[in-house]
Amino acid sequence: MVKRKRLDKKKRSTVRERDWEQRHETSFTHDLARHRRAMVKLPEHSLYHETPPESVVPNATVVSHTRKWAFVLLDQPFSTEDGLEDTLLCLIDERLDRQDASLLAPGDRVLVEIAPDGNGVVRGIGERHTALVRHAGVHGQLNRQIIAANVEMLVIVAAATHPPFCPGLIDRFLIVAQLGGVTPMLCVNKMDLVDAEPAEVAHYRELGLTICNTSCKIGEGINHLRDVLHGKTSVFAGHSGVGKSSLLNCLDPELRALTREVSEATRRGRHATTASKLYQLAGAIRVIDTPGIRTLGLWDVSPETLAFYFPEMVERGAVCKFRNCTHIHEPGCGVRAAVDAGDIAWARYDSYKRIRAALESQSDSQTTGKH
Repeated sequence: MVKRKRLDKKKRSTVRERDWEQRHETSFTHDLARHRRAMVKLPEHSLYHETPPESVVPNATVVSHTRKWAFVLLDQPFSTEDGLEDTLLCLIDERLDRQDASLLAPGDRVLVEIAPDGNGVVRGIGERHTALVRHAGVHGQLNRQIIAANVEMLVIVAAATHPPFCPGLIDRFLIVAQLGGVTPMLCVNKMDLVDAEPAEVAHYRELGLTICNTSCKIGEGINHLRDVLHGKTSVFAGHSGVGKSSLLNCLDPELRALTREVSEATRRGRHATTASKLYQLAGAIRVIDTPGIRTLGLWDVSPETLAFYFPEMVERGAVCKFRNCTHIHEPGCGVRAAVDAGDIAWARYDSYKRIRAALESQSDSQTTGKH
């Protein structure tokens, strides 16, 4: 039997209208196939055929993005039928040079051209004054992933427990901050679940790092954190489940960012934030919330230069017997002697060894891939 089509049945649209502000996590998806289908329905943009400008005078800031789209905050609102708008979902000019890194990041200053019909196109990217960069991994098309741009502070959020406190990831983020010209600080969240802060926090105090102990449940440290962030553009980064989105909600209760509980089975966090996004909070605070990560690959760091990113090792390394000492196995190593004497924390030295081993393995795999 031949199935007949119902003539009165409406054809389902491939593009569903969504409210970005209220449903960010579902409306601005990383489903690139859906974006490609949506592109077919968009009228050809007149600006898309013009030659990209030679000089870029930014007029907007990237809030969030995918490969083809950017949601931006405009410096000057533009008029629409519904009134003035200061945010816009724009196409990204496909002729912009990606090189070996992700093209855009939250915090990027961009040039947006807006047509009379209200459609916008990102036509240029301004100079980045600071940038947090991670290694994109061996399986991606790009080598570098830009986590955030033009930020002043990196807030490394760690949980006092549940998930467990992880010094190794903190040490990697400290290196990323140094490379990117960004001031780091450590926020130890969920202090209501413990009697005292993790012992390893003392090592970071000795390094002169700003520490803020917080609890979203009882409000501990939230005002201190708000004071530190006032007037700055910052990034929240850390493992899933440490409470980054909950901290945003505490800093500005009107935000209502999505949060999720930590898995009881694995003691690991579950992703509440699926795409990095710039938030404007009350009190002149701008924060880029990033998805939780499990590992952080370092970019532009070699095994030979790693020790320079551990300040407590630099002075001790100057008295090593060998100039090219790895601080792992050589006799007469000043760093290992300082570790044995308790002048360098064992946890920090252990992080150094782990990171160096990972960098050596990464270097070996890249060398093998060239042959």
